[in-house]
Amino acid sequence: MQLSTGSHCVFNLKAHLIFVVAYRRKVISSTILERLKEIFADLCQRDQVRPLECSGEEDHVHLLISYPPTICLSNPVRKLKTISSLKIRHEFFNQIRRMLWGKRFWTKSYCVISVGDGATTEIIERYIKNHRLN
Repeated sequence: MQLSTGSHCVFNLKAHLIFVVAYRRKVISSTILERLKEIFADLCQRDQVRPLECSGEEDHVHLLISYPPTICLSNPVRKLKTISSLKIRHEFFNQIRRMLWGKRFWTKSYCVISVGDGATTEIIERYIKNHRLN
């Protein structure tokens, strides 16, 4: 486990994000996925977020990120979805226009799952419960 440091904390925060294409349309080609990876990497760097892994299928993408405790996760998520939607719809308009309409590329929602480095929730609960003063 690699820990990062802030001015008053030590942390290791990771999240698994899942963004789904509007109407579950199958529009993500390998070219679009590669472009999304570039866009996500650029946006993450601006927000002190590190992209660790990114992949996907024709109708959704998975993004694993590391982030500091000083940010509210919904802020970079909002930027990732909004800006990537604008750029993909602009750059790949001819490729996706028959499948998507309006100004959306992604659904309005997203999925976020916290990620640990090996210890399950059950193990951590047991550790805390059994951690007592002698």
